[in-house]
Amino acid sequence: MRLRWALAAALAAGVLHTAAFAPTFLWWLQILALAGLFALAWNAAPRRAAALGAAFGIGWMASGLWWLYISMHDFGGIPSVLSALAVLLLAAFLSLYYAAALALAAWLGARWKAIVFTASWLLAELARASWLSGFPWLASGYAHSVGPLAAWAPWIGVYGLAALGAAAAAGLAALAMQRDWKPLAGVIAVLAVGALLPHEFTVSTGRLRVSLLQPNVPQDEKFDRSLIDANLEKLARQIESARGQLVVTPESVVPLPLEFLDPPYLERLKRAAAQRPLLLGTFLGNERDGYVNSMLAFGTAAPYDYGKRHLLPFGEFVPWGLHWFVDAMGIPMEDQARGRTQQALPLAGQLLRPLICYEDLFGEDFVSSMVSPDAATVLVNTSNLAWFGRWMVQDQHLQFSQMRALEFQRPFIRSTNTGATAVLDYQGRVTARLDPMTSGILEAEVEGRTGSTPYARWLAACGLWPLWALAIAVLGLAGWRRRARRI
Repeated sequence: MRLRWALAAALAAGVLHTAAFAPTFLWWLQILALAGLFALAWNAAPRRAAALGAAFGIGWMASGLWWLYISMHDFGGIPSVLSALAVLLLAAFLSLYYAAALALAAWLGARWKAIVFTASWLLAELARASWLSGFPWLASGYAHSVGPLAAWAPWIGVYGLAALGAAAAAGLAALAMQRDWKPLAGVIAVLAVGALLPHEFTVSTGRLRVSLLQPNVPQDEKFDRSLIDANLEKLARQIESARGQLVVTPESVVPLPLEFLDPPYLERLKRAAAQRPLLLGTFLGNERDGYVNSMLAFGTAAPYDYGKRHLLPFGEFVPWGLHWFVDAMGIPMEDQARGRTQQALPLAGQLLRPLICYEDLFGEDFVSSMVSPDAATVLVNTSNLAWFGRWMVQDQHLQFSQMRALEFQRPFIRSTNTGATAVLDYQGRVTARLDPMTSGILEAEVEGRTGSTPYARWLAACGLWPLWALAIAVLGLAGWRRRARRI
């Protein structure tokens, strides 16, 4: 196939890969799209394979992250052409991981290509999740929060699922390109084993009634000084009308440092929290030490606050060495401070572990909360996705929470500003959800769980290093065999 047609096919396969994730949940499409890429690169030279991997990555990332355009253009005031170009450049940068992976697989050229493609893909996914502070949004394993591979989630986690999906794709490619059915048969055998493995690792700790607020404040009004008082009044009324044992607000629902709140308003919140405890999204800190995006508890037995630990590059901090760029562009941005606590909030027989915004993508960062003697029984995510509109991003983020629920067998409660306010059980099933882009309170019950999954135990002990070691060992052996062939 001519290179330009092969690149077009890889680009289209990348777009189809995005369609496998929420809101469609077409898990099998993830495997088929990746199988198409592997087939295109099966006999390619390293340079051609790299180009195919880059085209696939650009199609995947641009179609999966297009909503960043909304935050830059609609709310950031950046011209449409520059906003679109910025999304394309980000997609191109992220595609380099997959370009390198396919180039490496092509260069090794081992007889057991299916295994080499799988290991190279796993290495690319791990690198994207870890390097440069990590940006694992839409990691391929998330497509398997549903489907037959999901049974392996409490054993091997999302990146293990990425490897299984890649192995299935490579098996299909081997069948198409070499009429070799053995790799695919091996994957089917693994899936059969997964169906027979134990799946229950946690037990109930009772139920908790929660009130999850969704104010639905448009992003262009959230920080408007002329509207803040009206929005805070609406928030107070929602808090006062809630009926649960715990009230949870979205991230930064109070869009200014707590010290700037009027004392009478703060006393009003405390009176409401005396009836039912409140977890409030606000900013804590000071000018000298910096401000922390936080969740502050009112009405609990002991003082409690949680500060966001994993900050968003260019959204909440400037990466090392790039302050010159921010200064040159005149971007009005300062680094936020990081939170420190990993402790859970005890409440009504449960232990709640807050996670702010996209922190729930980094299970390896908070896994200690899942295996410690005082392990969390309920995970709590608070977000503000109003920056990015309605389409796709809300369902994508909800799917990531579903994967964490499967990995750790913990329920998830989510309070968001404009959408994806929901309750998930420990098997990742949505048991209650508010309609997006509406204002309301989700009154629901959540069942806490205690215990540790195999994935939680080995992740807490070793991090992601076992997967790194597996991928590197496979590729190292392939490299050794390549060198032996040349001697």
